[in-house]
Amino acid sequence: MTVVAAILDPYITDWLNLLIRWLHVIAAIAWIGASFYFVLLDQSLEAPTRVEDLRDGVGGELWEVHGGGFYHVKKYKIAPPVLPSHLAWFKWEAYTTWLSGFGLMVVLYYLNARAYLIDPEVADLTPWQAVAISVGLLIAAWVVYDVLCRVFIRHRVVLWILVVVFTALAAWGCAQLFQPRAAFLQVGAMIGTIMAGNVFFNIIPAHWELINAKKAGRDPDPFPGVVAKQRSVHNNYFTLPVVFTMIAGHFAFTYGVERAWIVLLVIMFVGTLSRLFFNLRHQGRTIWTIPVACVVVLVALGVAIRPDQTATGTGSATVSFREVEPIVEQRCATCHSVAPTQSGFSTAPAGVVLDTPEQISARADDIERVVSSNSMPLGNVTGMTDEERTALLAWVVQGATQTP
Repeated sequence: MTVVAAILDPYITDWLNLLIRWLHVIAAIAWIGASFYFVLLDQSLEAPTRVEDLRDGVGGELWEVHGGGFYHVKKYKIAPPVLPSHLAWFKWEAYTTWLSGFGLMVVLYYLNARAYLIDPEVADLTPWQAVAISVGLLIAAWVVYDVLCRVFIRHRVVLWILVVVFTALAAWGCAQLFQPRAAFLQVGAMIGTIMAGNVFFNIIPAHWELINAKKAGRDPDPFPGVVAKQRSVHNNYFTLPVVFTMIAGHFAFTYGVERAWIVLLVIMFVGTLSRLFFNLRHQGRTIWTIPVACVVVLVALGVAIRPDQTATGTGSATVSFREVEPIVEQRCATCHSVAPTQSGFSTAPAGVVLDTPEQISARADDIERVVSSNSMPLGNVTGMTDEERTALLAWVVQGATQTP
């Protein structure tokens, strides 16, 4: 068995999926936790009270209580008078999160692009074209964002507006290239790449500038630190939108609607507003209109994308289980089976098995939801027709019985 064939073996792919995903979640928790903590710390600092601290260049301090003890944290305006012998770094969390996330993209989406990445009804791409476009967009996301930040570094509001516009264009563009679920994840991967790029190209080099300047006995250049702070704050606001794209694949009602890219933007906007609420709260400003606005927006979105309750199939000829069963067998059970026959699957996705009439009837509501949203079959790899979708929906509406 060749190396490539071994990697493509569905059982090995499942293990890679599990282990890389586990690593990704662990690293992401560490990265997000550090980001949230340091923004809270930075925005909660109070002016130092001791003359010695003012003399040494301390810009702010904070007393904290945690884990059964008190902590006294100080932040210097630029650098301490004497460089300490030990410094704690916060970078591997970011690097590991991105590397494991890209690894997941390779294992799940790139090695099985026809099932997970491509939808011929959206864009008739070959696997290599889809993968090349996906990787190219990751690179382009960082380049465009970095240029915007460099050009508009002194115009914060303008920069944020341009970042929002760029994100909207990315969401719309990905929706024209990939199947909806993959489009959501692609946008999240693009933002995640920007976040990792901020750490690798800006934040960590700024830290090294401070350290090297102190070692050389010269005054550190404060500008890289200013840029690093800006990029760190950006990462803090990007976090919740990216987390949503990571979990959205489990909720077909978000990506299975018409113009799903707008749904993506709205929910990402709510995530950003949520982060703003807590960041302001750290500064002592509690603005309750922000969470209220988030709730209103989400309720409005929920109403707007709610599936049409006018039952498809009502008033039409009765559809029997005898007509539905072969559709499920040919279009759904190739993946959702104890022994899947669809390439790339060793077990039924999410444990949903549709091998028997009882299993099919028990999952009627799930079938109705994913079929009506066109989110299944993935990439429509089994070629389900509109007529078959209509028949399935009619059967569910008419009671989902096993009557022949």
